[in-house]
Amino acid sequence: MTNTALELFCTRIVDAGRLTQDDVRELAREILPDGIMGREEADLLLALDRAVADTHEGFAAFVTAEVVNFAVYGERPTGIITREMSAWLSASIAGRKGPTALGSRIALEIVREAETSDETLIAFALRAKSATAKPVECRTGRLPCAA
Repeated sequence: MTNTALELFCTRIVDAGRLTQDDVRELAREILPDGIMGREEADLLLALDRAVADTHEGFAAFVTAEVVNFAVYGERPTGIITREMSAWLSASIAGRKGPTALGSRIALEIVREAETSDETLIAFALRAKSATAKPVECRTGRLPCAA
């Protein structure tokens, strides 16, 4: 199901080139008051993180909490990150150029919060943490998506 309000929000933020505290409040209270309800919404938020560098710190906290909540508790089986879920998460978090610092944080938090996680997500989270810990100019290679 497409969340048109979220799509319009993301377009507006990308056009503006920044995401403010007021934007984070709008996102939490008006656009996603019940949290992320599907993978498409999570994908949009992760893409927004990659597209806009100037974001209020509350955005990272909000997106982390919502993606973790959706992945760990919103999908079945609850608390278990399956191979299929791991493949989607790894691909969505990595995008085309590898994970951002926020993407790395989300992957690690999912592994911490889940009762069990597929080993490919665990490996991805550890590589993502290592890759995003280096200065941007030192990063080489690409993180493979889980298969």
